[in-house]
Amino acid sequence: MEKMPKFVFVTGGVVSSLGKGITAASLGTLLKKRGLKVSIIKMDPYINVDAGTMNPFQHGEVFVTDDGAETDLDLGHYERFVDESLVSDNNVTTGKIYSAVISKEREGRYLGATVQVIPHITNEIQERILRVADENDVVIAEIGGTVGDIEGLPFLEAIRQIVSRVGRENVLYCHVTLVPFISAAGELKTKPTQHSVNELRRIGIQPDIIVCRSQYELGNEIKDKIALFCNVAKDCVIEALNEETIYNVPLQLYRQGFDRIVLRRLGLAAENEPDLGDWRDFVDSFLHPSGEVEIAMVGKYVSHKDAYLSVVEALTHAGVHNRVKIRLRPVEAEEVERLGPSEMLRGVQGILVPGGFGSRGIEGKIAAAGYARVNGIPYFGLCLGMQVAVVEFARNVCGIAAAHSSEIDPGTPNPVIHLMEEQRHVCNLGGTMRLGAYPCEPVPGTLAERAYGQPRIQERHRHRYEFNNEYRERLSAHGLRMAGICPGRDLVEIVELAGHPWFVGVQFHPEFKSRPVRPHPLFRDFVAAAVKYGQ
Repeated sequence: MEKMPKFVFVTGGVVSSLGKGITAASLGTLLKKRGLKVSIIKMDPYINVDAGTMNPFQHGEVFVTDDGAETDLDLGHYERFVDESLVSDNNVTTGKIYSAVISKEREGRYLGATVQVIPHITNEIQERILRVADENDVVIAEIGGTVGDIEGLPFLEAIRQIVSRVGRENVLYCHVTLVPFISAAGELKTKPTQHSVNELRRIGIQPDIIVCRSQYELGNEIKDKIALFCNVAKDCVIEALNEETIYNVPLQLYRQGFDRIVLRRLGLAAENEPDLGDWRDFVDSFLHPSGEVEIAMVGKYVSHKDAYLSVVEALTHAGVHNRVKIRLRPVEAEEVERLGPSEMLRGVQGILVPGGFGSRGIEGKIAAAGYARVNGIPYFGLCLGMQVAVVEFARNVCGIAAAHSSEIDPGTPNPVIHLMEEQRHVCNLGGTMRLGAYPCEPVPGTLAERAYGQPRIQERHRHRYEFNNEYRERLSAHGLRMAGICPGRDLVEIVELAGHPWFVGVQFHPEFKSRPVRPHPLFRDFVAAAVKYGQ
């Protein structure tokens, strides 16, 4: 008899941003470290097909997978915690579901039936869940939003129905909720959790485990009350307290037996306890650094804490590796334009310019790259951050009045950074961008080659502009090294500045591949250079 995979569905109630994604990712970490094969899905109720067109101020960063999917930022948490590369199938949206169902209806696949939310939409959702289950022991699916949201109801109905397809013994429902502390009363309140669970039960789902976000420990009395009113066992009431770092959450949940309860409820056997030694070492190093380094991040969306989430996490990983705390100085690129780089960047040990789109703030980013170049400050440019460094060098070292692209100065002929050839015929239709993992060959003797330590790498892209190869010789003659090339199409992927302590720009997004216990080599070396600069 074929072994049936197990399914854990993580829902949330009361308010958003309670930590469903971190809870799901932490469970995935614990189960994987027990030797199980785990995959995680994020199911987003929004009608967008993917996160690619969303404003960073509203939704945070867009996380890109190896196969080029533009996904919700929670997939970044999943990859960092479980250390598995995910794909498009791991992010399901209402837009994807309805697009698929409407396409099937137009093709006559439903044989003339009236197409409805039940069963057609709910069946499509279940098919997406089951598609990820192949070759995995456990699939963890997080349902975005909160219980009671109208747009989330088809997803909740789908995970209720899936029991009839896979069996109740193969399904576990985990509900993340809020237990607020009311200062006027001086006590924790369970009523929001009770109402949230009642709403879940009203649509036919009885949670097996309740994870309670709280500022304070719940205590036996509160746990007893939640267990009684929500119809769960007391040991299945798990507290999730605020932590100094999200990477301590798996350890906190492990101490409460979260993974053991999941294994028991699903009838899974795991011979060994999870080996969390590397995770504990990471958390210990994070909490007890031997020094501090200040990095300026010059961006367009720095007022939104999640807009550069993967960049911030990659810096954290690199800081822990170098035994230093990263003190991040968020700098608005437009403020650099207004006040000047010396005013906004004085005193930092490193300057990082992340990706972005559009002309707003470009000149501030260019000025930041120039400030790093002239003053010998370690510089790391990601995607657009590489492009502005090239433009600054071309302007101020080579005397080329070069625009970044036609997007900024439509009248500039033959700019140093120009629209990719394959993007030109689709640009007015929104373009498709260069998305996903592509190979790059670091040039021997460069900082990039020393960082990676291998002749060929794979990195993830999200851009539609590139280095104009007509300028390679001229810029190289003045000291801008072409340090990494994409084989096959001769695209410049990495540039470095000769004679500078550490100045690297990359066309790709290395932040997406950094892991807590395995920091990305370029982030690792950038932070090391910043530490050295500050000594």
